[in-house]
Amino acid sequence: MNDLPFKQKQIKENVFMREFSDYVKTEDLVWHRDKYDRTVEVVSGKGWSIQLDNQVPQMLTEGSIFKIESKRYHRLLKGEGDLIVRITEHKNAI
Repeated sequence: MNDLPFKQKQIKENVFMREFSDYVKTEDLVWHRDKYDRTVEVVSGKGWSIQLDNQVPQMLTEGSIFKIESKRYHRLLKGEGDLIVRITEHKNAI
């Protein structure tokens, strides 16, 4: 059973394609932290946003790239249609 609100495919050791369906429930997009620093590239999606702790939400647009530091709280805010992102984990971050 997969309780995560996305589907994920591993591309390389530290690179993943992640898809959030239009059908994901808003309440499943919770505040969370990740173990590693990440670079996230938006492949496709419309109207989705990301909110980092103590910041206002930022609109995610196709082709945009942003970084999320490890252990920093963040969450997604649902848009229209599916959201697809490419995530690169930086496991050697200090």
